[in-house]
Amino acid sequence: MSKSRIMTQGSETGCIVSFTLPLLAGNLLQQTYNVADTMIVGKYLGDSSLAAVGATGSITYLFYTLCIGLSIGAGVLISQYFGSGRLDRVRAAVVNSAVITLIFALIATLPAVVLARPILGALGVPGDLLSRSVTYMRIACAGTVCVAAYNWINSVMRALGDSKTPLIFLAVSTVLNVCLDLLFVIVFKAGVGGAALATILSQGVSAVGCIIYCFKTNPDIRPKRDELHTDPVLMKKCVTTGLPIAAQNGLVSVSMVALQSVTNGFDETVMAAYTASMRIEQLVQQPFISLGAAVTAFTGQNIGAGKEERAVRGLKASLKISSVFAVVMFIIFTLFGKNIMGIFVSGEQTIKIGALALILTGCCYVPLGSIHTTRGFLNGTGDTGYALVNGLTEVICRIGFSLILTRIPFISWKGIWITTSITWIATGAVGLLRYKGGKWRLKAIE
Repeated sequence: MSKSRIMTQGSETGCIVSFTLPLLAGNLLQQTYNVADTMIVGKYLGDSSLAAVGATGSITYLFYTLCIGLSIGAGVLISQYFGSGRLDRVRAAVVNSAVITLIFALIATLPAVVLARPILGALGVPGDLLSRSVTYMRIACAGTVCVAAYNWINSVMRALGDSKTPLIFLAVSTVLNVCLDLLFVIVFKAGVGGAALATILSQGVSAVGCIIYCFKTNPDIRPKRDELHTDPVLMKKCVTTGLPIAAQNGLVSVSMVALQSVTNGFDETVMAAYTASMRIEQLVQQPFISLGAAVTAFTGQNIGAGKEERAVRGLKASLKISSVFAVVMFIIFTLFGKNIMGIFVSGEQTIKIGALALILTGCCYVPLGSIHTTRGFLNGTGDTGYALVNGLTEVICRIGFSLILTRIPFISWKGIWITTSITWIATGAVGLLRYKGGKWRLKAIE
C-alpha cells in the first residue's frame, strides 16, 4: 500500500499540521540521541566530559552539512516532480540523488576522521579535554554515511507527503540508542567514544529500515531495472539545487564553530552550560524545523502542480503557528529555566548560567520560527540560492557580535547567547525580505 500523499488539495493549515506532527515526533525522537548522550555523559562521566562532547558538536555537523543539504535539494526536486505527476522523473531523481549523496558522504568522512585533532586544537579546545573530544569526533564522523543515508531517505519520503514512516523506524532506533548508550558508557566503560558509537549505530539501523520499507510500500517511485543508471543532467540538477543549501548549512556550522571557539575561551562551567543550553535549544527548534520541512514539501508539491497562491497561504498559516509556539516556550523558560537545566547538568553555577542563557535566547524565538518557515517555503519553490544569503548573514552576525560582545566586561560570557539572539533577528528579517522580493516566483524546477 502506497504511503505517498498529495498535498495540493484541502485545508492548507490542516494539511501542514497533519504532516508536521509525525515529522515533529520523529525529530524529537532523533534529538533524544543527543539528549541521551548529554544526560548519560553528564551524569556518569562528569561536566568535563560533557564539555569535551560539546566542543565537537558544531565541527562535526560541518562535515555532515554537504549530505544534509544535498538531501534537502533532492527532496525539492522530487516534491515538484511528484506534484506535477511526473513519476518517471521522480524515479530518476531518486536514483541520481542517492548516488550524489553517497559520493559526498564518502568525500566528507576521510578529512573529518584524519584531521580531527588538528581541527579541534585550532579551535582552542583545552588540552585536558582534547583527547576525549578527538575520540568523540572521529567516531561520530566515521558514521557520516549513516547520517547521509538517513537524511536522504527522509527527504524522499517527505517529498512524497509521507511523514509517518520515518517515525516508526526512528522510534525503534531511539530505544536502541539509549540501550547502547547505557551499555557502552556504563557497562563497557567506553567513555565518550561509546556514546558516539551508540548514536551512529542507531541511526544506521533507522536508515536501512526506512529505505527498505519506503521502496516496498511505494512501488510507483521504485526505480525499474532499466532506470538504474546515472543521468548527468539530473545529477547536475541535484547538485545545483542542493549545493546552495549545503553551503548554507556549512556557513551556519562555521558560524557555530566560531561561537564554540569563543565559548572555549571561558572556563568549563560556561562551556558545560553552553553545551547543555545547545541541547535544549535543539529540542526547542524541532517544531520549527519540522514545520519548515513540512512547508518545503507542501510548497514543492503545490508549485509543481501550478498552485502558487495555495503555497503562499500555507506559508502564512505556518508563520502564525510558529509564533504561538515561540511565545509559549519563552514563558516556560522564564518560569522554569533552572529546573530544566538541572535535568542536564548538576553544578549549581552551571545551572544558573544555563537558566539565564535560556531567557536570553528564548526572547527571540519568534524570529527563529520565521527563519525556518520562510526558508522552507523558499526551498520548496526552488529558490535554494537564497540559502547562501541566509548562511552569510549567520556567519557575519555570529562571528562579528560574539567577538565584540564577549570582550565587553559587563557582558562577558553572556555575549555568547546575546549573539545568538541578534543573529536570529537579522536572519529572520533577511528571509522575509527575500520572500517579499518575489524572485521565488521564477525559480520552479523544469
